[in-house]
Amino acid sequence: MSVLAVPRRAVLADFVPGALARDVALVVAGAALTGLAAQVALPVPGSPVPITGQTFAALLVGASLGWQRGVTSMVLYLIAGVAGVPWFQGGSSGAPASLGYVIGFVFAGAVVGALAARGGDRTPVRTVGTMALGSLVIYAFGVPWLMAAADMGFGTALQVGVVPFLIGDAVKTVLAAGLLPASWSLVRRFRS
Repeated sequence: MSVLAVPRRAVLADFVPGALARDVALVVAGAALTGLAAQVALPVPGSPVPITGQTFAALLVGASLGWQRGVTSMVLYLIAGVAGVPWFQGGSSGAPASLGYVIGFVFAGAVVGALAARGGDRTPVRTVGTMALGSLVIYAFGVPWLMAAADMGFGTALQVGVVPFLIGDAVKTVLAAGLLPASWSLVRRFRS
């Protein structure tokens, strides 16, 4: 088969055999991966928001599962964490000051998943754009929540809730720009 044998509106999860059981397993695995990645946390001096691996996981989940499964996975992560599953950063749960970022994961999963289904994760350049947009969506929810939860102004919230994370976001984007297109190359190779 040629490269054209890969459906244009597909995401990586579409090539995992199965149907409903597959989707349930992928949704749960995506939430668990995000929870596991949240345990990789580095405190940021002066900020209630640590640097974690969960944003990277959330964006990868959205891209690889597609918007519907990605959103469902992030909703599961959010609801379970608020309900008490200790899988937010540092083994926490409930409604920390960084919960707005987790809410942003839901919407980023939709945006990144929809773009991935349109080929937004098949080349490094497209992946960079897709991941950057996903990160902006997360910040769009995280910063206002941080402002309210920590009683700080917009400028301060940007200084403690965005600026310290930009280099890490760039590194995560570069990693995704290598990982996702490489995964598509494997899919194409095994389908031919």
